[in-house]
Amino acid sequence: MAASVERTGKTIEEAQKAALEELGASLEEVKVEVISEPSKGFFGIIGGHEAKVRVTLIEKSPKEYAQEFLGKLFASMGLKVELGVEETEEGISFNLIGENLGVLIGKHGQTLDALQYLVNLVANRTRTDDRVRVVLDIEKYRERRAETLRHLALRLADKVCRSANKIVLEPMNRHERKIIHMTLQDDNRVRTYSDGEEPFRKVVIEANRPRR
Repeated sequence: MAASVERTGKTIEEAQKAALEELGASLEEVKVEVISEPSKGFFGIIGGHEAKVRVTLIEKSPKEYAQEFLGKLFASMGLKVELGVEETEEGISFNLIGENLGVLIGKHGQTLDALQYLVNLVANRTRTDDRVRVVLDIEKYRERRAETLRHLALRLADKVCRSANKIVLEPMNRHERKIIHMTLQDDNRVRTYSDGEEPFRKVVIEANRPRR
C-alpha cells in the first residue's frame, strides 16, 4: 500500500509542503487530495479552520525508482549514460554504458559500491520487507575485477607456498573477499581468513603446512 499522510496548514501550499517533507518526496512523486480549504470563519474570527490535505506517494516499482534516481544523478553530473537493465530472480542489474565513467568507479570500485548502496535505498524506499537487490556495473567492470582477483589469489597462493610466509591483502569489501576465499577454498596448500574491522577488513592467505 502506498504511503500516505494528512497534514494541515494556514494554506493548502503550507499543508502540502509539510506532507512532502514528512514523506521525503517531491511534488512529482505524489498525488495531492485537498480535504478542506482554509476558512477564516465568521467575521474572520470564529469557526475558522486550516487547510487540510492528504498526500500519497505514487506507487512505483523498484526498477522505476532506481532509473529515476540514476537519471537525475547523471543529468546533474553532466554525464550521458545508457542504462542496460536486466531483471532476474536475484534482483535487478544495471549496466552503465558511456564515456568518462571512471569517476563513478573509483579506486577498486569503492565509488561504484557507494552508489549501488544509495540506489538500493532509493529502489526499496516504500518496502519494509521483500526488498529487491539492485546491482550496478559499468561496462562489465565487476566481471573484469572478479577475474583480476581470481588471478591474484592463485598467484599469491603460489607465493605463500614458496615462502611459507602469510600474505595480508589490502582492505576489500565483502564481495571481493568472498571471491578470494572461493577461489582458494579447494587449494589444500593454503587457507584463507578475513581479519580486521570494516571498512578495513582484509583477507589473509597462509600456508597450511609452513616450512620448518
